[in-house]
Amino acid sequence: MKFIRFDKVLAKAAVLTVALFAFIPASSCSGKKFDLPVKTLSITTASGKTVPVEAEIASKAEERNYGFMNRTRIPDGTGMLFVFEKDQVLHFWMKNTPHPLSIAYIDSTGKISDTLDMTPFSETSVSSTRSVRYALEVPRGW
Repeated sequence: MKFIRFDKVLAKAAVLTVALFAFIPASSCSGKKFDLPVKTLSITTASGKTVPVEAEIASKAEERNYGFMNRTRIPDGTGMLFVFEKDQVLHFWMKNTPHPLSIAYIDSTGKISDTLDMTPFSETSVSSTRSVRYALEVPRGW
């Protein structure tokens, strides 16, 4: 009769599991669905200070619809710029978004028209007060 050592079986299973996870892209673990281009934006605050933001650019409808959903981490100094084809009143929500965010609605000249805070997981729309071309989401209060 042949006996299998249980501790060796567990060790092999653990090594196999670690090896499999090593091949999963980091974006899968972070909740990112799309590999979006990143651009450094310069935001001028009301006090005149210029602040850089490393922003992912969401220009396609499916990218804009998904946004920061299911992200496990959104570092300070980063954000997502939502680009639309024409000026319009924009409406955003926080479905499946666990992080508190702030959103800046920006017109086609680059001027921020509204800055609003958004609540994690809220399905209530947060709307711009006028027609704008862009929306920039960043970690709340950043």
